[in-house]
Amino acid sequence: MKILVLLGAVVGLAISTAGVLQAQDAAGPQPGDTLPQLSLSYLGSQPDLSGKPLLVEFWATWCPPCLKSVPHLKEVYNKYKVKGLEIVGITDEDAATVKKFQEKVPMSYAVAIDTPKSLYKQFGITAIPRAYLVDKSGKVVWTGHPLELTDAEIQKVLD
Repeated sequence: MKILVLLGAVVGLAISTAGVLQAQDAAGPQPGDTLPQLSLSYLGSQPDLSGKPLLVEFWATWCPPCLKSVPHLKEVYNKYKVKGLEIVGITDEDAATVKKFQEKVPMSYAVAIDTPKSLYKQFGITAIPRAYLVDKSGKVVWTGHPLELTDAEIQKVLD
């Protein structure tokens, strides 16, 4: 009986926590919203993002799911950059940590530092990786885990 009560408490806590995390993620830009201004410190040259389709990803070097998304985003960028797609990976880590990571895992797309987490707060980021696909007019058209982004969604912002 004690096990059932404990199990019920754990399940209830998990459900309530998941609801809170979803609600906080929902606080950020949603499809149809205009992407907030990106005030960032870029590692390398700053890309010209005006009037271009854009994929913004919040990530970190210590995040295992983020490490799985990096090769995918490199593939996406290499496939669609000729059609104008820009990708910006945003982390709140220091530049030295990110540069050391990039020596081991090169990233062909733009990488930027968000300190002191002002964009993380503005976007309501509570879990990473988190991505936002934005059309040429600056409207968010998709948001979610970068590995869930389909070619069909990307194609919509390129046309």
